[in-house]
Amino acid sequence: MSRSCELTGKAVMSGHNVSHANNKTKRRFLPNLVNVTLQSEALNQSVRLRISANALRSVEHRGGLDGFLAKADSAELSPRARLLKKQIAKKADEEATA
Repeated sequence: MSRSCELTGKAVMSGHNVSHANNKTKRRFLPNLVNVTLQSEALNQSVRLRISANALRSVEHRGGLDGFLAKADSAELSPRARLLKKQIAKKADEEATA
């Protein structure tokens, strides 16, 4: 399982630990990933995702998973999240025409 957020694409970054003597050693900055179950109101089902804590705040701010995926850029999303976005958009189109 890769260390990247399924919704925002936030992944591992690298940098240096810098000592008082200005010695530099490599280090990794890991994203704060959490396993969550989010409810999709359009699909009427729950979805398990591994997302960053920052993305979880964004999902809550935008009114849930459906609202977040509607505004999200598809290039940042994981393949599973892209599939969810398509399914939610399709369901919204069906409800709009009906």
